[in-house]
Amino acid sequence: MPNAIRRKVNIIGHQNPDTDSICSALAYAWLKNQKEPGLYEARRAGQVSRETEFVLEHFGVAAPRLCTDVSPQIKDIDIREQPGIDGEMSLRAAWQLMREVEIDTLCVVDAENELLGLIAVKDIANANMDLFDTGVLAAAGTSCRNLLETLEAQLITGDGDTRFTKGRIHIGTTPQAMEAALEVGDIVLANRYETQTCALECGAGCLIVCDGAEVPRTVRARAAEKGCLVLATHFDTYAAARLVSTAAPVRHFMTRENLLKFSVNTSIEDASKVMASVRHRYFPVVDAEGKYCGVVSRRNLLNLHRKQIILVDHNERSQAVDGLEQAEILEIIDHHRIGDLQTSGPVFFRNVPVGCTATILYGLFGEQGVTPPKPIAGLLLSAILSDTLMFRSPTSTPADEAAARALAALAGEDIPTYARQMFEAGGDLTGKTAEDVFFTDFKVFSRGDVRFGVGQSSYMTRKNRQAAEALIAPYMKQALAQAGVPMVFYMFTDVQAQSTDLMCCGAGAEAIIRETFGTEFAGGKALLPGIVSRKKQFIPPLMAALQAQ
Repeated sequence: MPNAIRRKVNIIGHQNPDTDSICSALAYAWLKNQKEPGLYEARRAGQVSRETEFVLEHFGVAAPRLCTDVSPQIKDIDIREQPGIDGEMSLRAAWQLMREVEIDTLCVVDAENELLGLIAVKDIANANMDLFDTGVLAAAGTSCRNLLETLEAQLITGDGDTRFTKGRIHIGTTPQAMEAALEVGDIVLANRYETQTCALECGAGCLIVCDGAEVPRTVRARAAEKGCLVLATHFDTYAAARLVSTAAPVRHFMTRENLLKFSVNTSIEDASKVMASVRHRYFPVVDAEGKYCGVVSRRNLLNLHRKQIILVDHNERSQAVDGLEQAEILEIIDHHRIGDLQTSGPVFFRNVPVGCTATILYGLFGEQGVTPPKPIAGLLLSAILSDTLMFRSPTSTPADEAAARALAALAGEDIPTYARQMFEAGGDLTGKTAEDVFFTDFKVFSRGDVRFGVGQSSYMTRKNRQAAEALIAPYMKQALAQAGVPMVFYMFTDVQAQSTDLMCCGAGAEAIIRETFGTEFAGGKALLPGIVSRKKQFIPPLMAALQAQ
C-alpha cells in the first residue's frame, strides 16, 4: 500500500507508563520511520513520571501525545468530503447541486469554514410547497444576483447587487386588477406593454419579462427613471412564477439550532446511538479545530478502518489502553510473561527474557544495521537503567548490561553518574500528591479469578523513600477503591540497599504476604530484603500463593 494513503500507526506502552514504556515507544517509532517516514507515532497511555520527565528533558525529546482509548472514531471511517456552501446560494442552486452529487443535505459554512447550518431536500420541498408566501424574497433579503441566476435572466436596467427588502410577488394581469393589488417595491411578472407600464406607475421594485420577449425602449427608460429593476428571462410566465421564489438564499431556510454534528474524535459507538435516534440521513463533521470537513451517514459506519497499533512493554489486556479489542494490533515487543491478549491474525511478536524492552529494541537496531543517534541512544539507555535498577535487579541479564554500555558510549553518558541523577529525579516528590505517586507505575495483574494491583517506585536515598512512604500510607484505602481490585500492594524499593518496604490494602492482603514471603508487618509495612523486581521476585510467588488458596 503506498505511503500516501497509509494510515498512521501508533506505538504505545502500558497504562501508568514507566520510563521503559515511554522511551521504547519513542525509540521504536524513530526506527520504524527510517523506512517509512512519518507513518509511525509514539503515544503514551498515561501521565509521564518525574523520572521520565528528567530523561526526556536531558536528551531534548518531547513527550509523546496522550492516548488512553483506541476505540474507533469518526476519523476512522471514510468521511464524505462534500464542500460546504455559501448561505447566499439560492434554493434552486442548492437543489441542483444535491442532484449532481447525489446527496440530500448540504452544510452551510462561512468564509472560515465554520458550520452555520444545514439545508436538506425536505427544506427545499417545504419552501416550494408554501405557495402563499409571496413575500419570501423580501423576507430572506434575496439578492438580484440570485434572481438572475435562478431565472437564467438578463439584467436590462438596475443594479445587480440590489437586495430585495420589501415587496411581494405578483403575476401581471389587467391594469385594473394591478392598480388595486400592487404596492411599492413589489415584484411583477408581466409581458404585455400596458401591464408593464402600469406596474412601473404603481411603484414596482422589479419587473420580470418572460418568454424571451423584447423589453420596449419606453419601458426601459421609465424603469430607469423610477429605479425599478428589469429582468428578461427565456422561461414562460408559468415556469418563471414557479422558479422565482427559489431564488431565496438557503440561509433563510436552513436549520441553525441544535445541529446534530460530530467531531472527528467522536467515538463510533456514540455516533451510532445518535444516528439511531433520529431520521436524518447525513450528519456534518468538524475537525479538531471545529472547522467543517465533510459529512457522514449510517452507510459510512460500515466501512470502518480500525486503528493500527504496536504494543511495547506489555502484552496483557488489563494493562493496555481502552478499546484495544476494536483496534488492529500489528506488533508486540515485550519482555514480560505472555499474557491474555488475543489478536485477529498473526502479528510480529518479539518476546525476550531480558530486563527491559529497550534491550530488545537495541537488538532490532542492530539487526537492521541502524545506529541510534545520541537522543535515541540516551532514551534506550535510560529505559535499561530504570528497569534493571542499574543492573541490580534479578531481571537484569548480561544482554541488558552490554546494551546499556554500548548505548552509554553513543549517548556520551557515564552510567553511575547518570543513573544517580535519573533515580534522584524520579524520587523527588515536590508538588506531587499521593495519587500521583501511587499510580505513576501501577499495574493490574490477573489470572483466572485472581486479580490484584501492584505499584512500585525506586529510590536512591533513604530520605526520598521515607517521604514517599509517609505520603502513601494514609492513601492506601482510597487507592484500593480507585483501582477497583480486591487487593493492592505498593513496593518502595531501595536501590542501594537492595530491599523493598511493602504496603498493602484489601481483605487478606497482609495474610497472603506473611504466607508468601515469611515476613511480618510493623507500622503498616513489611520489609522484603533482597526483593527489588516486581516482575520476577514479587509477582510470581504472590500469584502462585493466591491461586493456591
